[in-house]
Order: sequence, then structure tokens, then C-alpha cells
Amino acid sequence: MKMGFSPGKPYPFKGPFPPMWNPLALMDYNNLWRKMDEMGKEIPMEAPWRAPHAEVWDKITMKELFDKLCWTRAARQFANLFVNVNVTSEPHEVSALWFLWYVKQCGGTMRIFSTTNGGQERKFVGGSNQISQRIASKLGERVKLERAVYRIDQTGDNVVVETLNKETYEAKFVIIATAPGLHLKMHFNPPLPPLRNQLIHRVPTGSVIKCMVYYRESFWRKKGYCGSMVIEEEESPIGLTLDDTKPDGTVPAIMGFILARKARKLAALTKEERLVTVPPPQPVHYEEKNWCEEEYSGGCYTAYFPPGILTQYGKVLREPVGRLYFAGTETATEWSGYMDGAVQAGERAAREILHTMGLIPQSEIWKQEPESVDVPARQFVATFWERNLPSVPGFLKFLGTSSVLTAAVVASLLAYKRGLIPRS
Repeated sequence: MKMGFSPGKPYPFKGPFPPMWNPLALMDYNNLWRKMDEMGKEIPMEAPWRAPHAEVWDKITMKELFDKLCWTRAARQFANLFVNVNVTSEPHEVSALWFLWYVKQCGGTMRIFSTTNGGQERKFVGGSNQISQRIASKLGERVKLERAVYRIDQTGDNVVVETLNKETYEAKFVIIATAPGLHLKMHFNPPLPPLRNQLIHRVPTGSVIKCMVYYRESFWRKKGYCGSMVIEEEESPIGLTLDDTKPDGTVPAIMGFILARKARKLAALTKEERLVTVPPPQPVHYEEKNWCEEEYSGGCYTAYFPPGILTQYGKVLREPVGRLYFAGTETATEWSGYMDGAVQAGERAAREILHTMGLIPQSEIWKQEPESVDVPARQFVATFWERNLPSVPGFLKFLGTSSVLTAAVVASLLAYKRGLIPRS
């Protein structure tokens, strides 16, 4: 059981999305997710700029799209939070084409927002940093930390990389896996091509402060709650929480996210000042990561595309420049913005180099890893009413055509609302 917070009204709910008690809001809400998924189907994951409506959708923001699709305040309010949570940005900041692509390549609205069977489901026992640590243990002294790259020169036989601490490295090829905006900290010789040079000036990174709040006991579990809270109150710094208690039940903790505009508002406060905003009961410990101050990421979770950028510059996002190849989660075509996307991008860039060296055919560059056998992604199946519930304007038309049909729709709405027709 999850908890939702609309202004002044806490309420429990099941499933990935909070319920809509107002029948009109329910129709509006359902139509929003359905329409976003339908629009996403038109967008190629590997090249969103080739979508049939790419030019039109890239010229508008998600706020403008929500203004067109949403008829109720409740649906619009949650739609804004949906953008905040997923890309740590505001609806007025992001291209509709880019955000619709982002949701589509993460499996759709249900998959990206769900905990169970969704984007927030899986964690590593012992922490995901084990991946980096074990790779580093195999590579040994070849892994160099705290070496900020400031110059890359590929005018000679090898690519020469220079760092701020005056070290020089040479290689036949280089993979750059930082966010595009961080390339502005590097000097390239020869200079980057015009579109690549302009791209890196135009894709900022989102704003988020990740908070870890530790308690003496898992009081939420004793009440039958899972620890996930969706908080739509403007006064609340945190917009979303997840249970981060250890698998064996020890070290009870709630992980929260201060998102987008709220992260910027609170970014200048001290850790102690932000702790004051944590609601009761009093925690026993508090940790946080303010990604807004991180020099070598520029923010988190990922870079986002403002209106008009994806169609003009997107095609060069993964395009090699001489012997420079580009990875990083922003360049992925599945789960971009996540660790999965970062892994896909790194493997793809490595295979591009192997192909250039003549070691593998071009057909293997985009080789896909098999799906997890241990934790497979189960299909989401929409109910009849999720597929066929009318939109608000559609319902208003019904009101003027058939009183019998209207009564049937209203009865179905009430049954859906009361859980008699559950969401899959």
C-alpha cells in the first residue's frame, strides 16, 4: 500500500499511480497516459527526430502538451509531478518530443513509474557500486581516479588525453562517457564539428537532491504501507519517496527526492537546514546527495532536451568525431537516463570501435543483451476501461447524445473508482 498526498489530504492507494476520485478527473487522467503512450508508439527509439510529427512535437514543451490534453486541475497537477520525478525538470523546460521518447524507450508510462515490475523495482544487494569496484579490481592500476580531462588532441598518430594534474595518456581510440554539457570543460584539437559543438551548449542536466532518512523502526511497514509516497503538495520539498530498508529488514530508511524547481530553491541551504524540512517522526540519521553542486556531472539524473534541440542536433548525439566515440546514458536507446542505458551505451561504443578495427561486423554494433532470467519484465495489460474510457471532451459529447449511454458510462466510472474494475 502506497501513500498519496494532495494538498492537505493524505490517502492510501495501490498500483503505480494515485487514484482519481472525481469521475471527470479519472477520465482525464486515463486519457493522458493513454495518449502519451499512443504518441510514443510513433517515435523510433534509435532516432526520435525521424518520427512523423517530430518537428511539431519538438517545438512545444510538455507544459503546452498538458495544456492541450488535460481538462482538470488534478490531472494537470499530477502530470507536472510525473515530469519532475522522471527527468528532474519542469514541464515548461523539456521538449514534448524528447519527453515522449524518453517515456517510450523506458517501456511506457506504466513501466517508467512503477516500482513493482517497473523502473524503480530493482536494487543490488550490497549496493550498485560493487560493479565499479569489481571492474576496478580486475583492471588494477589502469583505473585512474580524480584525473579531470581538460584536453583531447587527435592530430597525431594516437589520441592524446591530458588531465588537470598534468598527466598525459595516449590511445588509438577514446570513449567519452560524460554528460554532453561537460564536454565544454574539455579543449578539442581539432575543434569539434559545428553541430556537435553547438549541441553541447544546449543540453542541460536536471536538478535533484537525493535524501536518505533513517529511523529506529519501519513504522510504515507496521501500518501496512510500502514506503512509497507521491506528494503533490507544493509546500513539501520532497515529491517522491521509496523504501530503502535493507533486504533483511535492518537499517530502516526512506529515500526521498527533492526535484526540479524545489531542488533549485533549496540547493543553497546547508544539509542541517534541509533536515529541518523532513516531516515527523524524528529520524535517527540523515544523509543526502545534492547533485546540483556536483562539478563533474552538472546535475542528475540525465541531460534533457529543451524544445527545438532534438530535431536539429539529435542526429550527432552518438556520431563519432574522428577517433572519439560517445557513450553515456544520454546516448542509449533503451532506459536512457538509467544505469541500464549507461551499460548499453558503453557496450555499443566499444563495439563501434571493434568494428572500426575490423574485428566485428557492423551488424553486431547494436547487439542486444538477453533479458534477465531472474527478474523478467512482465507485460502490462490494460483493462477494457483503460483502453476505452472516453476522454473528457468525448464524455461531454455523450451527454448530448444518449441518456442511457451516459448512465452506463457513469455506472462504469463509479465501479472503476471503487476498485470493482481494478487496474492491471
